[in-house]
Amino acid sequence: MRGVLYDGERVVRVVDDLEVRDPGPGEVRVAIAAAGLCHSDLSVVDGTIPFPVPVVLGHEGAGVVDAVGAGVTHVRPGDHVALSTLANCGTCGDCDRGRPTMCRRAIGRPGRPFTRAGRPVYQFASNSAFAERTVVRAVQAVRVPDDIPLTSAALIGCGVLTGVGAVLNRARVERGDSVVVIGTGGIGLNVLQGARLAGALTVVAVDSNPAKEATARAFGATHFLSSTDGVRDILPTGADHAFECVGRTELIRQAVDLLDRHGQAVLLGVPPADAEASFRVSSLYLDKSVLGCRYGSARPQHDIALYAGLYRQGRLLLDELVTRTYPVADFEKAVTDARAGRVARAVVTF
Repeated sequence: MRGVLYDGERVVRVVDDLEVRDPGPGEVRVAIAAAGLCHSDLSVVDGTIPFPVPVVLGHEGAGVVDAVGAGVTHVRPGDHVALSTLANCGTCGDCDRGRPTMCRRAIGRPGRPFTRAGRPVYQFASNSAFAERTVVRAVQAVRVPDDIPLTSAALIGCGVLTGVGAVLNRARVERGDSVVVIGTGGIGLNVLQGARLAGALTVVAVDSNPAKEATARAFGATHFLSSTDGVRDILPTGADHAFECVGRTELIRQAVDLLDRHGQAVLLGVPPADAEASFRVSSLYLDKSVLGCRYGSARPQHDIALYAGLYRQGRLLLDELVTRTYPVADFEKAVTDARAGRVARAVVTF
């Protein structure tokens, strides 16, 4: 079968000789229909996210259940599902407290359900959605209504969970709050619509590319700036919440500096693993906070169903995120367009 393989030599290619095993107990095999190209996939290739190789990339996918292992009852073959990356155990203290993103079994334990020429191949983010079929833990497969296009449903599993979830679950933005979003790529756009859903009054989008203004406003921005220099003209005392969605340390500093009293800077962009950011310690004393956020502090079985429902009501934008679809054979073109900022989300189809 076909899949997108990274071999560790900064070479990404589509291969057609992958094999994937049958699902075991508590697992689901999914025939992937569509998968979004996320910055995190590119970060593996450029070394920002260290990961063992060879690996099948992709982690933002949707498809149709192909087979289920013993004990799986919540989905069955033929069901449409969106996939999460969160292979949490469901039984540890963090899972029991409703914090599956903190489950230690869901962090840094890559499996190898694929083989190529008889040799095992790693799975990225417990998902590997850039393959015609993949095997995931049952908890990762969330049924979605059949009337949601799978090219749109795919985006729920990473960009929407992370961006909207950061607003609703981590920052807990309240009605009337002010929000600054630095970076309006796939994650930033979802932060914007999360702020809209939460009822934020002033939502300032910041992006160096002025061509992104119309899209940012469609997703919920009330103002658009090409740099953070003008934020204080709009919010003289600062913002209640500032979300850094790019992954650059100088922008993290700017997010902190833009906070009002009791403000929160939420870090969503992924800088290199050894990156260090700096800010004035005294700038935090007025109850300000710097918050990390993993995967939108999501509870995927709950949140994916919620976002699918909001989409069907016309309250959550998904179709508008899909700038262009690319057959898997054109994966290299998808990467080029994504790196150049020509698409909000490139979606690869099988």
